[in-house]
Amino acid sequence: MESSFKVIASGSVTSPQGFLAGAVKANIKSREKLDLAILCSEKPCVAAGVFTTNAIKAAPVTLSQKHLKARKAQAVVINSGCANACTGDSGMADAVEMTRSVAEKLGLSTEDVLVASTGVIGVPLPVERIRAGISQIALTRDGGHELARAMMTTDTFPKETAISVESGLGSFTIGGVAKGAGMIHPNMATMLCFLTTDATVDARFLQSALQKAVDVSFNMITVDGDTSPSDTVVILANGLAKTETINEGNGELFQKALDKVCLYLAKCVARDGEGATKLIEVNVDGALDEAQARLAARIVASSPLVKAAIHGNDPNWGRVVAALGRSGAKVNERKLDVYLNDFCVMKQGSPVPFDKQEVSTSLAGKEVLMKLCLNLGEGKAVAWGCDLSEEYVTINSDYTS
Repeated sequence: MESSFKVIASGSVTSPQGFLAGAVKANIKSREKLDLAILCSEKPCVAAGVFTTNAIKAAPVTLSQKHLKARKAQAVVINSGCANACTGDSGMADAVEMTRSVAEKLGLSTEDVLVASTGVIGVPLPVERIRAGISQIALTRDGGHELARAMMTTDTFPKETAISVESGLGSFTIGGVAKGAGMIHPNMATMLCFLTTDATVDARFLQSALQKAVDVSFNMITVDGDTSPSDTVVILANGLAKTETINEGNGELFQKALDKVCLYLAKCVARDGEGATKLIEVNVDGALDEAQARLAARIVASSPLVKAAIHGNDPNWGRVVAALGRSGAKVNERKLDVYLNDFCVMKQGSPVPFDKQEVSTSLAGKEVLMKLCLNLGEGKAVAWGCDLSEEYVTINSDYTS
């Protein structure tokens, strides 16, 4: 059978067989908005997760990491409006209570339930409201769309997708949902992402595949340089599509499909950065190796001066070069080529004359491409970010007010 990918119209995290979700207004952040959700599978799943690299970890992260040691799970409970981070022993007790309430509702063991929270740090969860809300959640095949909205904090739109895959191992689907708009930086952004598949996947390979997908997607986005205590990416695989077992030996297509889903969601997060008006893509090639290319791309994408220039449609490419020079990647100025969109502004270390108004007009679009050709080796990488606007300051100057 010839392999093929197909994006599912209105796809969501519940597009794969056997996954259900639902959400309610539990009054954690507002009486008007969904803020509590459950995702579950009709049968046990192989599971894998990647979490924040911040030394300060929210209680839900610590608890979910503990539960995932067995490489299995069947449900996730998610709330927005409160991160349950820096909340001490009571915060851990609250996270445990959330998993216990969901386990009781679904007839599972507590260890088969993962938990994720996002929102304000240092504020206790309203556990009674959450417990009541969990009991009211109705789980449906279309509930993935509700879950996507319930996860949102300062996001301006829900981020979800699904693709179907035809392969020689059988047909399967991968769905995903993510949230994130602020406190976003490489090595996991402040974000939650939940992925599902009905493929049959080896547990060890699933963890490896997820880490690789995260490395080329969520670990390559930035909004503001801050990494949250709550970052979580989890994937559940229930095997209901009855494919052959996908493993390291035959998993190349699965990896490509998972990468595709994660890249789509990661770019949605970068595009929806707090106050953002543009998506910035930084493409680095010719670095000494991939690690140096990744480093260079991420530093340029996260530079406040670069981001501010792009917001103002200012073709100030010197800021791009300066950020590259401090990135830690090996750079030889005399070999460096720099492009803003399709315009070459620096060639072999020397400035290239250009029409400033023409380039400025090109930067006024919704997407801006920067290409940095180091011409030193074979390393290449892509990072995504967004512009820096006055609205970012406005949003974050009264976040808890």
